Amino acid sequence: MLMKPVKVITFGEILLRLSPQLAQNTAAIYVGGAEANVAAALANWGTAVAYISKMPDNGLSREVLQQLGNRGIYTDRMLWGGDRIGIYYLAQGSDLKHAEVVYDRAWSAFSQIVPGTVNWEALLGDAEWFHWSAITPALNPAAAAVCQEVIQAASRKGLTISTDLNFRAKLWQYGKKPVEVMPELVQYCDVIMGNIWAANNMLDTNLDTEILQAGTKTAYLQQAEQVAEEITRTYTRCKRVAFTFRFSSTPTHNLYYAFYYHNGAVSISREYATNEVVDRVGSGDCFMAGLIHAQLQGLDDQQIISFAAAAAYSKFFVKGDFNTTSAEDIIKLI
Repeated sequence: MLMKPVKVITFGEILLRLSPQLAQNTAAIYVGGAEANVAAALANWGTAVAYISKMPDNGLSREVLQQLGNRGIYTDRMLWGGDRIGIYYLAQGSDLKHAEVVYDRAWSAFSQIVPGTVNWEALLGDAEWFHWSAITPALNPAAAAVCQEVIQAASRKGLTISTDLNFRAKLWQYGKKPVEVMPELVQYCDVIMGNIWAANNMLDTNLDTEILQAGTKTAYLQQAEQVAEEITRTYTRCKRVAFTFRFSSTPTHNLYYAFYYHNGAVSISREYATNEVVDRVGSGDCFMAGLIHAQLQGLDDQQIISFAAAAAYSKFFVKGDFNTTSAEDIIKLI
């Protein structure tokens, strides 16, 4: 199979987001999924990226592929088969962290990938970077095994490997806690992104809840440094850890800043605040894309975290799961 050469490959479940307005008998529909969101941002900024998921062979899937292709994402490594694309329902502008999200993902094509059936080495080709997120191993035991297969293949091929510690409590329903699954996968990662609470949930890192009760930026950043040190001590391959801090007091309010730890050195982004949030979905994915893009550009630590934080902040003002903000406009926000 002839595949377009790319720098980055992202791997995860393709999803459709429905934002119903039942009183009007309408629903906005968006193509999404955490790793597709990362790919969309990278493609938008000119980083060559391919996205691997699994889709049923039907007309709707081909329309979804066209949407991805229109964004500049290469989809020539897509896996085919199964019966359905996973769906989630979310009121427009609502936050994924809260109760409004309803998943309809059981038996999706992606969640039914069988371990031992895909030649991952061939699919990864000559890419430089492989990105996955904690959402995949949350789906079921087979998805966790598949995740390990592809990560190990990427590791053997010498790719830089990154993960986002996305914690979705509603997904971990197959009898295993994240901490029983994630450490084995995270040991292959060079870059780990998330927040200090997700790290505690997934990797059982220490968290001083007493200090955090102060609710001050100083306390949060102090904890971030301790957690990053613990992660890099435990997972010796990991040299870079990034944490985001996102607080909202009303549906349209957001306070945002980010922390970066690289080989013992700490860099902090500027602080952003707005009362005009349009859509929170995908801001974390955009942050991850910013880290990848800036690191591949050879930027220094401060430039990397500044670009990633500005990219994430810019997503708050874009409807849908994908960020369409240009790199030039993101740089203006730094």
